[in-house]
Amino acid sequence: MRSERPVLAISDLAVKAALNEIAATGVLPILEQITIAHLGRRRLLTVEGLWTGMLLCSAENRGQVRFDKVTDILHQRIGAAWRARFGIPDRPDDDRGFEAGYAVVRRLLHKILKALDPSPLPKNLRLPKEQAAQLLADVDEHEAERRRSLLRTLSNSVLEGSVIRVRDLLAQHWDGSVSVDGTAVATFAKGLRSTGLELATDPDAGWYVRDGDHRDDEGALDNLMRPDRKPESKDAPGRRKRRRKKYVFGYEATLVVARDTDPSRQSSVFRPPALVLALTMDRPGREPGKRATEALADAFLRRGYTRGGYIGPDRAYNNSDPGDFQLPVRAMGLRPVFDYRLDQLGIAAGVHGAIQIEGTWYSPAMPQPLIDATADLLAGRIDKATWKRRIKARAPYALVPKEHPDQEGFQRFLCPAAAGKLQCPIKPASLRRGHSIPLADPEPSPVGLPKICAQASITIAPELGAKHAQSLPYGSDEWVRIYFTLRNSIESFNGYAKDDNYEAIERGGRRRIRGMAAQMLLLAFQLHHANTRKIDAWLDTLPAGSASRPRRRPPRRRENRPLSNWTPTGYMNDEDLPQAA
Repeated sequence: MRSERPVLAISDLAVKAALNEIAATGVLPILEQITIAHLGRRRLLTVEGLWTGMLLCSAENRGQVRFDKVTDILHQRIGAAWRARFGIPDRPDDDRGFEAGYAVVRRLLHKILKALDPSPLPKNLRLPKEQAAQLLADVDEHEAERRRSLLRTLSNSVLEGSVIRVRDLLAQHWDGSVSVDGTAVATFAKGLRSTGLELATDPDAGWYVRDGDHRDDEGALDNLMRPDRKPESKDAPGRRKRRRKKYVFGYEATLVVARDTDPSRQSSVFRPPALVLALTMDRPGREPGKRATEALADAFLRRGYTRGGYIGPDRAYNNSDPGDFQLPVRAMGLRPVFDYRLDQLGIAAGVHGAIQIEGTWYSPAMPQPLIDATADLLAGRIDKATWKRRIKARAPYALVPKEHPDQEGFQRFLCPAAAGKLQCPIKPASLRRGHSIPLADPEPSPVGLPKICAQASITIAPELGAKHAQSLPYGSDEWVRIYFTLRNSIESFNGYAKDDNYEAIERGGRRRIRGMAAQMLLLAFQLHHANTRKIDAWLDTLPAGSASRPRRRPPRRRENRPLSNWTPTGYMNDEDLPQAA
């Protein structure tokens, strides 16, 4: 270790800064509670000391926490006064001293991980699937959920430490909007054949498939208890290998990334960079809606970040059960903006005659070409400009909110004809308002008028159409700007943190301990480092006072399209439309 030391000693200021961060995040009471020991010898390292060593190691090693380096930092590179505070005895700087210190660090670390691990499966051995099924059948679900909650709290407290110094700036220059997405992170274990007879040495991990819902259904642990499915031998006759585009053996980390969407701050130097506020982790494709809700609740409910902004998840999340994701998200005060799969386009729900098309409630008198606009575009039946005109032509048919949702989420909507947005022969008072207001042509019905046509307004319950409901008209300029700003921001952050020259969060070799508890905790330190890099670069471009200059110039931007304009094929803003001669 001596030959690898970049500096002989770590300054007292660096240790003090790490301790201040730990105190601000409030993790020490939790750590002390789960590691308390009423019997046995005095521990030769406090949890405060271990956490400080992990923070210092992460800062020096681009987010990676290596416990041999943590041992060296704590026993040889901090001052004697700090070692005394952390309960660390003086040890010789040789192999025997290192091994003794390393054993102390490892014992305390594994005690913490054991208290956080929600899984009963042993690590570092290839467990037969039959034995794993028995262990899973005997698990105490209440205790497993308690540990998962504790793991989530500690991991997100690590992230909080990276952003706590800019909370005031976020409160001033961020509107509360976030994006949420799952990303693959490999584990430090070799993945085995999904249909084999044994689990890998990290038994809670699984194959992350890049397409679809990222789940490898053949080998998921959820299938071990199915009596109609037996593990298949690798030599079983008639097996056909399924080929995938890309896959990773590991976990799916769900990240919540904050990004301001206020158009008045798009070019402001005070606009914060995209930062990870929360994370959670699970096997690939396992209940993504629930995992996202847990991470969002940690950020907005437990830690009290600004609420009321937009949330832009990918298509996996608006396919969740509404009780797992959509309804809890709205209860937190977030406003969803969604994109849709091909099979989710057109009419998705109906209530009292009103129809929900791509997340918005419309009059049943909407013409069919407007209903099928997006499906026609993606099928190549119309061009982009025609699609954009049809999207704009939907606006007069949209139901008009009469009031804000009440405490239980119920909301009153006006018929667009009653609100003066549409002319309709069913409501004679809406006629003769000029050629600028469209005239509806409702189809006659043998069962009488639906409620939306027979009266001026209707009440829509929160669970009706909740799966695909969103806060902005799909395809509108505002939807394009906000949705793709949020989506591009989280994809950009993923690329930033996966850079092999820095945190390399996708690489399993950067987190060399197996098990979901260890992987999630070490990933939190890597994301802490990525946030810190972004914040440091941002703060250096801000003036320290009214008359002072920033420490460095903001990066020179090329004349590129704005971030919100980088959209998939088919989506356009008004400035992209061909102009009339």
